[in-house]
Amino acid sequence: MPELLLLNGPNLGILGRREPDVYGTQTLEEIAGAVAREVAEHGWEVRSVQRDCEGELIRAIQDSYDTVGAIVNPGALMIAGWSLRDALANYPRPWIEVHLSNVWARESFRHESVIAPLASGLIAGLGGFGYQLAARALAEVVHNRS
Repeated sequence: MPELLLLNGPNLGILGRREPDVYGTQTLEEIAGAVAREVAEHGWEVRSVQRDCEGELIRAIQDSYDTVGAIVNPGALMIAGWSLRDALANYPRPWIEVHLSNVWARESFRHESVIAPLASGLIAGLGGFGYQLAARALAEVVHNRS
């Protein structure tokens, strides 16, 4: 069965406990379940990967060239994750960048993503629901390319 890569970076493994006033109370497992339900109608499963180390995220991308596309929340690696950017530049499928919080309403150092120019789209500030919207959008992009 085709898979969608759901890639989450540093500190996202503790969602639900991590600054719930900023990131919400949903756990990453709950978010992955919602994405899985969203993409099931397309016959896709979710390959969910969360790592706190940039090198491990790169390996996950390189091991996932067979997926239909990806939803990527790089966490703070959006700011200076240049090797993550290089890995995503070589990823052969469409992908969407997602952030739980509205990064432009926060500290100025969060206002620029080094990976966003490569993404098919970007969703920020809608909490866990942003992942579901990204799944819907990615399905549209994938089906329009077919």
